[in-house]
Amino acid sequence: MSSPRLLVIEGNSPQTLAEHIAVGGTAAHKGYSDLLRELMPGAIVDTCHPGDPTATLPDGQSLEGYDGIAITGSSLHIYDGGPSVIRQIDLVRTALETGTPLFGSCWGLQVIVAATGGNVRKNPKGRELGFSRGIRLTQAGRRHPMYVGKLEVFNAPTVHLDEVETLPPGTTVLASNEMSDVQSAEIRTNGSVAWAVQYHPEYPLREIAAIVRRIGTRLIKEGFFRDTRDIQTFAEDLDTLDRDPGCKRLSWLHGISKNVLDKKLRVGEVANWIEFQVLPTRVKRGRG
Repeated sequence: MSSPRLLVIEGNSPQTLAEHIAVGGTAAHKGYSDLLRELMPGAIVDTCHPGDPTATLPDGQSLEGYDGIAITGSSLHIYDGGPSVIRQIDLVRTALETGTPLFGSCWGLQVIVAATGGNVRKNPKGRELGFSRGIRLTQAGRRHPMYVGKLEVFNAPTVHLDEVETLPPGTTVLASNEMSDVQSAEIRTNGSVAWAVQYHPEYPLREIAAIVRRIGTRLIKEGFFRDTRDIQTFAEDLDTLDRDPGCKRLSWLHGISKNVLDKKLRVGEVANWIEFQVLPTRVKRGRG
């Protein structure tokens, strides 16, 4: 029996990856790959980089050879266009023709929506930063396997400026909150099934801290922080909570709940994707 094979599509440009690593963050594809290996021991996890216009990308036959494909977040915007965006939409469209299960986080949701005929816009309500508060499952979401073991209302790590404006055909909205009507969705097209969320179940708190450091100046202009010292304090608090999730003072101060601090609860959507999408498709294809 062959080892499971997964692919992580890195959504960021090389420049953003370098900037993120420089402030103490982990490259999105590496963090996602490490999580998938943890949730699926023995899996071989490859990565590809369509955000780099010079990178070679897998073709349809190669994509069909994977048991699952995950798409990271990104600092890019669908509506800006350009090679780094168009290459990702084309790659995801090809992936959706293979029947291989997809999972998208944040940008991953947006690029899947764009690839299937929907629209993405800058959120008129502004940026959602740090944590998506009060994400509520829809009636369909309460019955959906992606949310097995999750609360009906929960918080999740997040950072995004954009949102889904128009749903593509074959979409079922699974969760919403006050900031975005589409916090998660299942999209069915060409015989493929994609599960995607607007938040980041794969992010530990230290990654939110790194992102805040990286885009800090913009966050001051947007009114989230008073000054750079304010940013530093918030980021340091998240780093401390990452090391010590039991720190009651900081979890209370920032309103960070157990469904974020408990890793098993936080990554439940990804774990359920593996259990209910990746493994059954692998069996169906005679690989396991």
